[in-house]
Amino acid sequence: MLEVSNATLHYGAAQALRGVSLKAGAGKITCVLGRNGVGKTSLMRSIVGHHRLTSGSVAFEGKALDRSAAYDRARSGIAFVPQGREVFPLLTVRENLESGFAPLRRADRNIPAHVFELFPVLKQMLGRRGGDLSGGQQQQLAIGRALVMRPKLLVLDEPTEGIQPSIIKDIGRAIRYLRDQAGIAVLLVEQYLDFCRELADEVNIMDRGVIVHTGPAEDLDRADVRKFLTV
Repeated sequence: MLEVSNATLHYGAAQALRGVSLKAGAGKITCVLGRNGVGKTSLMRSIVGHHRLTSGSVAFEGKALDRSAAYDRARSGIAFVPQGREVFPLLTVRENLESGFAPLRRADRNIPAHVFELFPVLKQMLGRRGGDLSGGQQQQLAIGRALVMRPKLLVLDEPTEGIQPSIIKDIGRAIRYLRDQAGIAVLLVEQYLDFCRELADEVNIMDRGVIVHTGPAEDLDRADVRKFLTV
């Protein structure tokens, strides 16, 4: 469903990505791991259209996206849950969710029932402002907002960062549901190794802007793989 080929990205003279190639399939969870500062977020933002690649390509469902703006990628079925959540603090939970209507046809502008089934707390807090929610609740809101878009590909950048264990479990269950029941392709950036090991169908490890390992989640138990993740 998603194919990144030989992606290179510069910020001025600094090079963030060095010939990265990556695939993410429908009905699978593809995890990207690596230490801080190795280019994971730069890769995700390049995929969703927030950064223009210096060279290389991004294709979705066989269509090249290199010249597509972020809103066009959203319309094609790519939803992004950024690191730090980025909910609208002064909008209510309902209004935050409805902001996901933007790429949809008018007939599809409703909140799917499975958003509240996966995250019941959002239904209880529809009138509360996004900025008044806890960090974990804001993360659920950010994921719910992405799901309102009816994505074919869900890109999640460190969804467990700063989240209490009980909500991490809820997020894990939601991601499994999206893979197993909805057939969505999930691309997950994560630092929490156990979370990735439990969920991922395939792991990609980055180091200094390069993919240094690709394989099944079981590879995370190998010493030669774990060396890329230790500080």
